Amino acid sequence: MVQDTPGVTTASAWPLSRGRRRLAEDAWPPHRVSQLVRRAAVLGSGTMGSQIAGLLASNGIPCDLLDLPSEGERNRLAESAKKRLTTLRPPPLYSVAALSLVRPGNFQDDLPRLKEADWVLEAVVENLDTKKQLWSRVAPHLRPDVIASTNTSGIPIATIAEALPRELRPRFLGTHFSNPPRYLRLLEVVPTPQTSRDLVGALCSFGETVLGKGVVVARDVPYFILNRIGIYGLMVILRAMEEFRLRPDEVDSITGPAMGRPGSATFRTFDLIGLDVFASVGDNLLRLVRDPRERAMFELPEYIRDLVRRGWTGEKAGQGFYKRADVGGESQVMALQLDTFQYGPRRGASAPSLAAVRQVEDPAERLRTLVNADDLAGRFAWRVLAPTLAYAARMVGVVSDDIASIDHAMRWGFAWELGPFETWDALGVARTLERMQGDGLQPPPWVVDLAEGGQTFYRHQLPHSLQATPRRTYAPVPQGKRTINVEGLLATGRRLSERPGATLYDLGDGVALLDFHSPKQAIGPDMLDMLEEVSQRLPGDVQGLVVSSHVRPNFCVGANLMLLLLAAQEGDWDQVASTIRRFQQALLLLKRLAVPVVVAPYGATLGGGAELALSAHATVAAMECSMGLVETGAGLIPSGGGCKEMLLRALEGLPGGIEGFLRRRRGGAPVMIPEPDPTPAVARVFETIGLAKVSGSAPEARTLGFLRPADVVVPNVDHLLSVAKETSLAQQAQGFAPPPPARLPVLGEGVRALLELEAQHLVWAGQASEHDLKIARKLAHVLTGGDRPAGADADEEYFLDLEREAFLSLCGEPKTQARMQHLVQTGRPLRN
Repeated sequence: MVQDTPGVTTASAWPLSRGRRRLAEDAWPPHRVSQLVRRAAVLGSGTMGSQIAGLLASNGIPCDLLDLPSEGERNRLAESAKKRLTTLRPPPLYSVAALSLVRPGNFQDDLPRLKEADWVLEAVVENLDTKKQLWSRVAPHLRPDVIASTNTSGIPIATIAEALPRELRPRFLGTHFSNPPRYLRLLEVVPTPQTSRDLVGALCSFGETVLGKGVVVARDVPYFILNRIGIYGLMVILRAMEEFRLRPDEVDSITGPAMGRPGSATFRTFDLIGLDVFASVGDNLLRLVRDPRERAMFELPEYIRDLVRRGWTGEKAGQGFYKRADVGGESQVMALQLDTFQYGPRRGASAPSLAAVRQVEDPAERLRTLVNADDLAGRFAWRVLAPTLAYAARMVGVVSDDIASIDHAMRWGFAWELGPFETWDALGVARTLERMQGDGLQPPPWVVDLAEGGQTFYRHQLPHSLQATPRRTYAPVPQGKRTINVEGLLATGRRLSERPGATLYDLGDGVALLDFHSPKQAIGPDMLDMLEEVSQRLPGDVQGLVVSSHVRPNFCVGANLMLLLLAAQEGDWDQVASTIRRFQQALLLLKRLAVPVVVAPYGATLGGGAELALSAHATVAAMECSMGLVETGAGLIPSGGGCKEMLLRALEGLPGGIEGFLRRRRGGAPVMIPEPDPTPAVARVFETIGLAKVSGSAPEARTLGFLRPADVVVPNVDHLLSVAKETSLAQQAQGFAPPPPARLPVLGEGVRALLELEAQHLVWAGQASEHDLKIARKLAHVLTGGDRPAGADADEEYFLDLEREAFLSLCGEPKTQARMQHLVQTGRPLRN
């Protein structure tokens, strides 16, 4: 496979679809930008500086990227950094079109440009003297109303501010982006005592609404919230590993997804951070922290220093705790053995609890099962979790004023599924405290009082959830004005209807929310039942419908492939056909519903999930939305109307739209107006579906045809429901009427032959198999209108019948069933 555009997987360039607009030619930005920051400048074009500039540009903010001058080509460092943004994986840009907004420069020639910038953000090396010297140099070029910030993971902000004139210090603060800034949501805003409170609020709002960030305000203490607590937790794991005499790879099998942490777990995280960077942070914390108990924990183990001396600093060096090696002609990940400093095969810990939690989706249930298990993994998990929770409680009032900011920082910055206090609630506050005290751990008195009073750290209600405070009171959880609290809807009885995998809520103002929460976010019986219910019997006072989910990170991954595979293997074709027909009819009825239907997708929106979005009257998509019709990877084609809807959208792009095209075919247009050739438009649909293209972002989804020009892109996923509700209300106010039933042209054998030839070329080139060709022919048959003659037209139901027939036919193919089984078992497509 080769990359056609960042994040969009393709197999080749297809001649019939040439001439489509490239991403770099699209209008940019994809959404309305801020009035607070109309232009920015980033000082330093290293890893963080260049990617922050890319993030700003991706969100429509023109940005200067400045670095040291070079001999000859003065802007070489910044120019090279800009070019790297197109090659990094995962892609740091939402679209390569954003690069046009990045303007390279250097500190010698281009400092006068800073007068144009509303926000000047410094991101040079983590060295106090270097940062202060640069700010002294740039200060004369800054506007009095500028926002000036430093990106640092832990250097005291007030100390850096000393380099600025007194009149600029109220405009200065810390802004710590997590790496990589596109993918990790956290932005820590760190004011000094002199920073303007109004500026802090405005920048927090900008970070949330324009950059899509999860923003927390941290105190100006060493390493703020994220790294202060996160590094402490990692140090606890290092101590426990020695105590339990485990290997790094055994520890990682416990401290990753089993504990609600990312797949990089502990030692893979060290490799990604860089062991030299981690050692530097540890040494700085040891120097800056005064509490003797804390200082003892931040002492680095000698083997970390040994690895740094050897240059085995992690991924950037090619080896650290892990490295790749060629074993029998295959690349394998090898794990470091600390007793010999040799690498050997990676092996995880063996414990019944690890097997028990592997299929548990709910992170709270997973963690309860693990830490309560009386086996190696359970004991180790509790050993590392308990002191981390106690430490987080001691840090309230030190790193942050509230517990929610700590939880948010750990979830958004370290990708924990539950923050420390959410974890405590999940395990039971009183029970956890009792177990801690039995181990000799003593949380602060306010936590003891909370537990003894039978209270929890959080209470979910409307309009805001509440959080416990050290003052023995509850305060609202900070929440943006555009965030709708689904837990509050649940807690306050706003349910209109409910299934185990889907719930209908009252959002207020006559708008209902259909919220999906099925296992693995797959389409199953509950989702079908609820879709049918809202399509046929929506409550009379509902004037608009939003379809989304509160479950993260994915909206909908498509059909429940396991159920489909079992039915196919048993030859229960009536069941398969019935399920497909139900889904088709539910989406068709949804499309014809008399109230506006707005689908709000995010994350993985695949297969049937994409078909659901395609059927809506409007889509409000999160910027991070990976949308695609991926059925060919399972040996199938879309059967919920995906082929029909993509064809409709492509032909609507012809001059005069579908109606104009059909009118010309019927002789209803003047002779002098030529009939446009639909082949390139249909070929693009054939390519997109046939190659199972998936967008890397919402702007790319628009380029691929999954989103319409009028569909809305929202940078912050937490704002989706609010913006979707606003969109529904706006359509109501404009006198909404559902689209009339459509008729589509039958393009016939000639266009079908051209499409099939494109697929045949891939077979001849060794890029596709004979079974791929069979699937492609079925897809071409559907897109060109089946066996009806060219020049005819047909209704939507006819094309749905074609989809269903092709899907059923392919389900019976042994190679398709092999693909489905491989996907179910491994999560990866099989090319057979």
